[in-house]
Amino acid sequence: MSNESNNDLKLQLEKNNYIADESLVTTLNLMEHLGRPLLIEGEAGVGKTAVAKALAEANSTRLIRLQCYEGIDSSAAVYEWNYSKQLLWIKLNENKSASTDDLHTEIFSRNFLLERPLFAAIQEEKSPVLLIDEIDRADESFEAFLLEVLSEFQISIPEYGTIKAKSVPLVILTSNASRELSDALRRRCLYHYLDFPEYERELTIVMKRVPEANEKLIQQVVNFIQQTRDADIRKRPGVAETLDWTKALVGLGINDLSKAFEQILVTRGCFLKTEEDHQYFDRKIVAKLFEAIA
Repeated sequence: MSNESNNDLKLQLEKNNYIADESLVTTLNLMEHLGRPLLIEGEAGVGKTAVAKALAEANSTRLIRLQCYEGIDSSAAVYEWNYSKQLLWIKLNENKSASTDDLHTEIFSRNFLLERPLFAAIQEEKSPVLLIDEIDRADESFEAFLLEVLSEFQISIPEYGTIKAKSVPLVILTSNASRELSDALRRRCLYHYLDFPEYERELTIVMKRVPEANEKLIQQVVNFIQQTRDADIRKRPGVAETLDWTKALVGLGINDLSKAFEQILVTRGCFLKTEEDHQYFDRKIVAKLFEAIA
């Protein structure tokens, strides 16, 4: 993979407000070059979903998202027959003379087929970005089913037939590691762990995403959040929380965090998301972190 292609993709991502490090850019290029899905793991809020959105924008293609959840099945992920429309058609045509085979062919035609994300992804003329979000929320049986679809990029519908892909999507799977994924899925995919960004990269991200904030405030916010992640808290704030807090402070007219001790206390709900962390993050802890930016 050439440095030139990496630089091109990195610039395209930056134009769409996503600041990626060299490792991620290389992996994204390899994903496209090898035609392999990419599994991205990391804690919530580090920007896993945003990778897929930025890649779709960089490639000027459609983003198709499949949100996984416990109990998800093929009817939610691939296709489903529009039963109400089928019943209505049968009712409207019940007086017409037609063979059983003709009726079957008609009601199980594409006119009555509801496309779900996996189906829609292989019907695009130009390769879309298919985001399979939070695959760890789905159960193992769905994971096995997904492997079959991703290996063939075709869908078999018993009543209709086999539908082959018009284009092969760029597939990104994300996981918060709430359960262990199968070895089979991991072998099928390229892998990237997305960690919390270091200070300089997070600084650049916030500057890009919240241009209305002044540079001093952004530096203070990022410094404060970076220290917060090192504290003994249950859920460390991600980049999403850094952005939310910066926007909230700007909305309150705060330009200097070192003069806003009370505002830090009342807005900590922007970056602390559990009662346990709120109780831990009392005036004493905030005062200690406050000293570093004052």
